[in-house]
Amino acid sequence: MLYYALVFLIIAIIAGILGFGGIAAAAAGIAKILFVIFLVLFILALIRHSTRRV
Repeated sequence: MLYYALVFLIIAIIAGILGFGGIAAAAAGIAKILFVIFLVLFILALIRHSTRRV
């Protein structure tokens, strides 16, 4: 998940440099959504792991 967020971030940066504003905005939005999903899943995994250690 984090890998795809980074890929879309790189696509957004390259598209922004080349002047493709619409594509850059879309790729940046997708990267943000994927990163938030990654963070939520990561936090849930940490919580689940800490409760299973007992």
